[in-house]
Amino acid sequence: MELRQIRYVLAVAEERSFSRAAARLHLAQPSLSQQIAKLEKMLGVMLFHRLPQHVELTDAGQRFIQVAQELVDQAEGLEREMRSYASGETGKLLVGSLPITGAFVLPRVIPAFTKQFPGVELQLVEETSSRLEQLLVRGKIDISLLTMPIADPNLEAIPAIHEEIYLAVPPTHPLAGEVEVDLASLSQQPFILLKEGQGFRQISLSLCEQAGFRPRIVFESSNIQTVQSLVASGMGLSFAPKMITMAPGSITPPVYLRLSNRPKRTLVVAYRKDRHLSRPVEAFIGNLLEQGQLM
Repeated sequence: MELRQIRYVLAVAEERSFSRAAARLHLAQPSLSQQIAKLEKMLGVMLFHRLPQHVELTDAGQRFIQVAQELVDQAEGLEREMRSYASGETGKLLVGSLPITGAFVLPRVIPAFTKQFPGVELQLVEETSSRLEQLLVRGKIDISLLTMPIADPNLEAIPAIHEEIYLAVPPTHPLAGEVEVDLASLSQQPFILLKEGQGFRQISLSLCEQAGFRPRIVFESSNIQTVQSLVASGMGLSFAPKMITMAPGSITPPVYLRLSNRPKRTLVVAYRKDRHLSRPVEAFIGNLLEQGQLM
């Protein structure tokens, strides 16, 4: 039984005439009569009494249209809902983010997005860089804010934010009064870095490598704010992107010094290369890129 056949029966029942129903459906009357006869044969019942001037529903026909109307209503409702998904009016958008980075960037993006797409449910997923890459590749999240470099070749990345990286030193450190420092002169200093799996850890290691040394790591943390707190307490030195140097804190912060070579990091919006970007995804990416230009 096909949905179009159900619609044919409903039209004939409403018009009480095959000819009027055929005209309404833009069909030839013989074709309409043939389709309904085919349906009756398949069901094993007559749906209509064919009278000289009009048609009337049989008892089976009465029951048929009761259920048929519900089916057609549900089908049309489902079609409208799917069109809403296709147009981006409804649905769910899962956005991955690094914890501190997301807390700084996403509040600037979300209000405009939810105003533009009030029917789209926005869900945020905070994880490490490596874990976010895995979730993207597996299709568990739609897009993610990540730090370059990205390891997985299946991901596409659009640069969104470029920001300078600073050296964080304790307020009591001899370098605290300097305007800028040369990282190569700090090879013997203790460093506090993020744990494995964090994109900014790799950036920190690369900066030290470019300066000609491997850092002596005295402590590791999964939270960049914890790293800053430990630096402020005098445990060692570390690095911080510009947005962290601007973030308010409840304790005395480290002193942030410029590095002589002015290193930067690039934040990107990443997604799977084979993924179709819906209107909400494109809009969210566009809002992120706009905010990146303002930072």
